[in-house]
Amino acid sequence: MRLPRAVAPLVFQLILTGLMSWLVSGIATWRAVGLGPGFVASWSAAWLAAWGVALPAAMLVAPLARRLVERLVGPGCSQ
Repeated sequence: MRLPRAVAPLVFQLILTGLMSWLVSGIATWRAVGLGPGFVASWSAAWLAAWGVALPAAMLVAPLARRLVERLVGPGCSQ
């Protein structure tokens, strides 16, 4: 079963913020507590908290980011 095309922006934000918050929280947790016992539990807790902030933040700033990209990238530009 595939999701409708209309939910693609939300699915993109879910995946992107999930992966980015997972990576950044992992690095921050490693730097803060090291790779000893309890690392995975600390990382998991940090990741869920980070994702809980990252997703709504991305949803709020996405329109601003799109407008900035439109101003920075000329019409009809290609590689």
